[in-house]
Amino acid sequence: MNWGHLRKAFCVAALAMIFLAQPARADDPDFIAFSAGVFDLGKDQTAAEGRLEYRSDLKLWVFKPFAGVMATSDAGAYGYAGVLVDMFFGNRTVVTLSFAPGGYVMGDGKDLGYDLEFRSQIEVAYRFDNRARLGLALSHMSNASIGDKNPGAESLMLTYALPVKSIFGAD
Repeated sequence: MNWGHLRKAFCVAALAMIFLAQPARADDPDFIAFSAGVFDLGKDQTAAEGRLEYRSDLKLWVFKPFAGVMATSDAGAYGYAGVLVDMFFGNRTVVTLSFAPGGYVMGDGKDLGYDLEFRSQIEVAYRFDNRARLGLALSHMSNASIGDKNPGAESLMLTYALPVKSIFGAD
């Protein structure tokens, strides 16, 4: 598979979605997101992956900050913080693009070549009446060739994002 062509197609599709999508909703809350899935999808060191994220409702132009932690069944871990963009297609479909640098520890798992890794992700989610979301996300982690090697890793995740107020009863 030619990843260069795939990345170019992803960028063109992302730009098209940004121009076709509706702006972020004013009533969209902050979220706690729980994810489970597969790390290093389709490669030699596939492992189970879990994530916990906080997605802020604070808007910085079109971007919203978020932060999270990831762990794999091979004792790998990744702590990260970055920005995301929510794009709405009608009332129910939300496409979220995100980017986050962070620190990676391989544990007994895949050596990604450097402690600093960058994760880019696309998530397509269904938005419920209470604003909770259920989605499928595809992400790529890479050190952008700042390390001696840069094998990268893809993840496929199922994500459930709950509004913080529904968890903690905040207004």
